[in-house]
Amino acid sequence: MNTKVLLSILLSAFLALATNVIAADIKSAKAAGYIGEQLDGYIGLVDPKAPDDVKALVKDVNQKRRAIYQKLAQKQNLPLAEIEKVAGKRNIERTPPGQYVQSPNGNWVRKK
Repeated sequence: MNTKVLLSILLSAFLALATNVIAADIKSAKAAGYIGEQLDGYIGLVDPKAPDDVKALVKDVNQKRRAIYQKLAQKQNLPLAEIEKVAGKRNIERTPPGQYVQSPNGNWVRKK
C-alpha cells in the first residue's frame, strides 16, 4: 500500500470524525503541555497531573482513533499496528514546534 494514499485516507477519516470542539480541546491541551502525540498513533498524557477532563479527552480521542484505524486496517487488509505506526508518524510530523511528541526511546520531548 502506498504510504501517501494511506495518509490521505487517514486524514480524510480524521476530518470526517473530528468536531471543532474536540479539536479545540486537543489543541488547548497540547499547547498547555498536558498531552502529546505518541509513536503508535494515539495521544498520551505528558503530565500525569493533568485535569480529569483532559484525561477523559485522551481516552475519548484514542477510542475514536482506534475505531478509525481498525476500519482502515480491515479495508486495506493490513495489520492494525501498521496503520497505527503510519498515523503516529503523520501526527508527529504535523505537530507544531513547542508541543510534545514521543521520541523513539519513548520519552516525551518538545518538538523543535
